[in-house]
Amino acid sequence: DSVQCATLLDKSNISIHQTKSHSKFHPSIFRFEMLRTIRNKTLKILGTSGIVLGSIEIATNLPSEGRSSKVYHDISDNVVTPLLRRFLQPEDAHNAAVYFTGKGFAPKHRPNILESTRAISLESKMQMTRTSTSTSTTTSTSPTQSLIFPSCIGLAAGFDKDGVAIQGLMDLGFGFVEIGSVTPKPQPGNPKPRSFRLLEDEGLINRFGFNSIGMDAVEHNLKAFRDNENVNGNEKLSSQDGNENNLDILHKIQKLAAKAGRVSWNAIFPPIVSSEKSILGVNLGKNKTSTHETEDYEVGIDKLGAYADYLVINISSPNTPGLRNLQQNEPIRRLLRAAISRRDALADKKELFNNSNSLPPLFVKIAPDLSDQELKDIAAAVVDTKVDGVLVSNTSNQRPNSLISDNSKETGGLSGLPIRDMSTECIRKMYALTGGNVFIVGIGGVGSGRDAYEKLKAGASVVQIYSRMVYEGPGVISRIRKELADLMVENGQKCVEDVVGLDHEELYWAKRMERIEKDRSKENVIVDL
Repeated sequence: DSVQCATLLDKSNISIHQTKSHSKFHPSIFRFEMLRTIRNKTLKILGTSGIVLGSIEIATNLPSEGRSSKVYHDISDNVVTPLLRRFLQPEDAHNAAVYFTGKGFAPKHRPNILESTRAISLESKMQMTRTSTSTSTTTSTSPTQSLIFPSCIGLAAGFDKDGVAIQGLMDLGFGFVEIGSVTPKPQPGNPKPRSFRLLEDEGLINRFGFNSIGMDAVEHNLKAFRDNENVNGNEKLSSQDGNENNLDILHKIQKLAAKAGRVSWNAIFPPIVSSEKSILGVNLGKNKTSTHETEDYEVGIDKLGAYADYLVINISSPNTPGLRNLQQNEPIRRLLRAAISRRDALADKKELFNNSNSLPPLFVKIAPDLSDQELKDIAAAVVDTKVDGVLVSNTSNQRPNSLISDNSKETGGLSGLPIRDMSTECIRKMYALTGGNVFIVGIGGVGSGRDAYEKLKAGASVVQIYSRMVYEGPGVISRIRKELADLMVENGQKCVEDVVGLDHEELYWAKRMERIEKDRSKENVIVDL
């Protein structure tokens, strides 16, 4: 039996082998094999070509274009950002992004052709004529700074709370960078976890609670940033007696040592020096345990005001108990009067370290969750106290019905796409209530050039972004700038001023005629001279 079974198996194996050998030369199978061979060879050629071309791109463009090269941007947006989002918790990913940006590893802005050729200007101007109310006989005429934002796209507060990555963030292409919120004393903020991604809704919820290293430590960081500007050939900082003490010398040695650590990196990927000079804003908050409604802000102005191009009084975070009560009619008036008085007192200081050596404008940041009456009260307070501008808006306590993410149930402030339209409408109302006479910074859900354009039309003179970078990476700044420039060309606008307030037809044309008259006056003065 065993012999017969073995014989049968041998015969079956021979039959199978003969069938396979015969099928190998069957016309349809032969064509399939040939196509598969061609496909594999094509894939190998394409893969090899990709590696070769990629190597050439890296070997040529990275050394010549540095961190502004397309390769570097693609790696950052399409590799690093998704990996951070995939493997790290939101706050850990945020801290990693801040760290690497501060160390000079973030990409640099890639200018678009419209801006490069000056066909379109995204520059935004904030002209101020009001002078200090200081009683000092030597500095009472110190003007409030007239800001020129090299781009109307800026970074909102909350990303770099402690001022450790300012230059790296400016290199990304932001026209202005706002750090903070900063509290007088260090505080840890609320317990973790306190940051949540709403992936399906392209939003975020946070309940950080003004976590801050405190104003003393932040002042050290701001001083280092301004000193570095001086070393790089920007405006020199004045000194009371012109002599360096030992602490100044030690600080310079520490700074040079830190800079030396980046030499090898810059030798491989040399940075491209930008002609744009970004604006630095400092956002001030109050400690959770503080009971005085104005003191913390006054301390912040006195401590950090000399380093800021503009200051922000943040009374709208939903994560500090009682803070939003300061938006009510009487409290906000008391706070703004006290803040302006303390800001004007900066004129008595021996040194102002900002771009123009002038007093920094003072802004106030409000919530989007305000009734029409509350908005009217705030607008009246801003106009009456002569505050320089309003940031509209902070995160929201509301939860739109459109939210589908499980994390939407978390407590905290909602930001990103879900509050885009809400904040734009708030901007529109504030512009109308102030007659277009107050500088507005638009914030909330800006993720495209169209979003920025709509906020400018509603009445903002500049806009800020933050949440969108979590989902798209730092390349979003260059993309938004390009899209905005394209939209302006499409609609026949050459500068940001041509867009601001377009939704308010009557006010828009009145403002435009004012600008035309001013330009004519300047031309007449030049002719007379």
